[in-house]
Amino acid sequence: MVKYKVTLTQEEREELLSITKGGTHSSKKVIHALILLNCDQGPFSDKISNEEVARVLKIGDRTIDRLKKKFVEEGYEAALENRATTRVYHRKADGEVEAHLVALSCSKAPEGFSRWSLRLLADKMVELQYVDEISYETVRRVLKKTNYIPGK
Repeated sequence: MVKYKVTLTQEEREELLSITKGGTHSSKKVIHALILLNCDQGPFSDKISNEEVARVLKIGDRTIDRLKKKFVEEGYEAALENRATTRVYHRKADGEVEAHLVALSCSKAPEGFSRWSLRLLADKMVELQYVDEISYETVRRVLKKTNYIPGK
């Protein structure tokens, strides 16, 4: 495993200390500041082991290792700030599917049922080939978004 060495300047240490002492900061930013301060191997600090830091802050060793790596590879600012997610969410229910779903939910319930359930609607949407697959939770969200309550 690669060992990353955190070396802070005096200005960086002062800024991190001000983050931990007060002000309005996210808890993650304060924890990261504490980790960086305790892992600093520069001339302005005492060396503390990762295990001691993890025990005192009640965090995992891997959290410390990841933060040290981020500090060394991406820099001081990147280690403190939260990065936006890169995950892309694909919507199954576009406007056309929503329209079909609302129209279906307004129609008469199948024989043997007094009204549509979310699972019945999801199954019927697949049966009519409006979508390949859809969960009842997606059906619920679409109907909630359109302020439609089945059975009313």
